[in-house]
Amino acid sequence: ATMGATRTTVDGLISGGIDGWLTDQFAMTRAPSHFDWLTANGYNAAANINSQNGFDTTMWRQLIVEPDQLRQRVGMALLDMLVVGIDGVNTNWQAFAAAAYVDVLLDNAFGNFRDIMDAITTNPAMASFLTFLGNRKANATTGAQPDENYARELMQLFTIGLYQLNMDGSLKTSGGNPIETYTPADVSGLARVFTGLNYSSTVSTTPARYKVPLVMQASINETGTASFLGTSTSGGGTAAIKVALDTIFAHSNVPPFVSKQLIQRLVTSNPSPAYVARVAAVFANSGSGTRGDMKAVIKAILTDSEARDDSALTAASAGKIREPIMRLTGWGRAFGVNSPANTWPFGNTSSMSTRIAQSPGRSPSVFTSFRPGYSPPATAISSAGLVAPEFQITNEQSVVAYINYFQSLVANGSGDANPHYTSILTKASDSTALIAEVNTVL
Repeated sequence: ATMGATRTTVDGLISGGIDGWLTDQFAMTRAPSHFDWLTANGYNAAANINSQNGFDTTMWRQLIVEPDQLRQRVGMALLDMLVVGIDGVNTNWQAFAAAAYVDVLLDNAFGNFRDIMDAITTNPAMASFLTFLGNRKANATTGAQPDENYARELMQLFTIGLYQLNMDGSLKTSGGNPIETYTPADVSGLARVFTGLNYSSTVSTTPARYKVPLVMQASINETGTASFLGTSTSGGGTAAIKVALDTIFAHSNVPPFVSKQLIQRLVTSNPSPAYVARVAAVFANSGSGTRGDMKAVIKAILTDSEARDDSALTAASAGKIREPIMRLTGWGRAFGVNSPANTWPFGNTSSMSTRIAQSPGRSPSVFTSFRPGYSPPATAISSAGLVAPEFQITNEQSVVAYINYFQSLVANGSGDANPHYTSILTKASDSTALIAEVNTVL
């Protein structure tokens, strides 16, 4: 539920209880946005127009020091699912564009999933990453067709998946075969809807236009009929986009598809069908008739018996590998890492040979750093029919690189970002107590 613990936060949770902690976290003020922090710290200087300067700095800073921990954690889970990687954002002011996208996820992490769908659809970084920025209607003369990238990935990766699901996440079948959720015709029809979205301003000398939603450029928007997922709309514009997103949001796959991935990111790689079904039911109806209530879904995930009960936690299928970013932020939070000069010099930690094989906001593709269905081949995990997504970036090379990097990081910090071991040094004469304390906070 957090990017890392301290003895103080552990004790606070124990004294206040889980419900109290969740209530406090849901009510906590959102940390200053990445976009605003970059601006306040001068990264909007003209020299940075074609660079990524500041992006890694603001990402690590917020993950390690800001108090709105549950929002940060859920935001990172959403970034793993609704992927934008800065290297695939083909704009100027890349740092600001990618930062504004992360802000959209953080701003809506405790809202409604339907609002998240709106926000990512009209976000400039997503539009660049999945190539629908300035997407044009079909041209009968040249034969050009609308770009289908976003239409496909919105369905396949972000909302409903490839195959129809039961509420417990299991596949619906016909004649023993899974039933596809959509066809190529649905993709083409939906692509017609996502034409015409473009920047709100032609001014590119400042990063301002990356903070605001895209607008509809009527001259390149398809106004004819678009058919998809058993629905049709005509007239184009934002009204057609609303119909499309409402249709997808109402699809029966959305509750189990989204719920299972959130469970995998936050709690366990192999949730039981019953666990998925319980959370999916809350996604479908929060208890007050609301579909997609993120607060209700998050609470259901974190307080479920399969996330909390000792018997569930000791099951052979329980748990997950802590992803590398979480290990770095966990260390940073546990031992009071700060950067007095605001440099946060960890930088891009994506290298599999010299760093930790993962870096926040730097997914190499829309399929993120590791797929939710990945199972390491020829292992006991795959033999048991289980998945372990994080193993996709965990191998001999990345483990050696991680150990080498962290040995230096733990001992020396990075630049002016240094740890403070005062609290655990008081236990240095008692190795059992020392190890127990490190084990607790990490």
